[in-house]
Amino acid sequence: MLGPSRAAMHAAREALAAQLDATRDRAAVGEDLLAVAQLLTTNVVLRRAVADPSREGADKAALVRRLLEGRIGDQARQVVETVVAARWASDGDLVDAVEALGVEAVLAEAEAHERLDRVEDELFRFNRIVAGNPELRAALMERRVDASAREEVVRRLLSGKAAPETERLALLAVGTPRAGRYDRAIEGFLEIAARRQEQLTAVVTAAVPLTEDQHERLVRALRAHYGRPIHANVIVDPGVVGGIRIEIGDEVIDGTVVSRLEEARRRMVG
Repeated sequence: MLGPSRAAMHAAREALAAQLDATRDRAAVGEDLLAVAQLLTTNVVLRRAVADPSREGADKAALVRRLLEGRIGDQARQVVETVVAARWASDGDLVDAVEALGVEAVLAEAEAHERLDRVEDELFRFNRIVAGNPELRAALMERRVDASAREEVVRRLLSGKAAPETERLALLAVGTPRAGRYDRAIEGFLEIAARRQEQLTAVVTAAVPLTEDQHERLVRALRAHYGRPIHANVIVDPGVVGGIRIEIGDEVIDGTVVSRLEEARRRMVG
């Protein structure tokens, strides 16, 4: 997002936080916001009206109030009023913001029930499973497949086996994701979850699964190094032979046997 949109998003998140503090039904706030994002996506006239930079913010907020009052909860409506009253670099940024706020409210519901870490893990694993299965990837990412068919695949795979927030966000990702592709949508949701916990996410690749003790020691070491909470997603890849590879943002710490052998080969050739 460009400068105006970044400032507007900051104000929108503050408005969302205030409304989430005022309710116990964060899931309902999330559903309302996601419904508004879908409405704005499909209704071009309304989207342009609420994103029009030539209109006063108060006028746009009043328009939203008249349109949505009684149709969605007061908490979600007030958040949307804050969003449309701000200045955005584009109407697309405005709609992206409403959807992101809806996702954050869904994740806040998971956090309230102490299962946010579980949702992160499940979304990450499911994304990896999809990436590694060509048939499943085609079923979920092919735009020519009807959205309801894609959603039914998710329900068969996750219903009763994952946290309700995991299933809801996976359904959002395969339905009409603002990010355009299922995998990008999931990555965006994971970024929101990490930001909500003010933590860094480490992608750890190892030849064999880490024991619980190894996982805890690794997280403690990374937390001490970076000075922030760390959430570690572990990928098992026998191809690394031994050791581990850690990715945190753009930083890569590669201590695998394969990388050390490759380094030795380069030195010999040099």
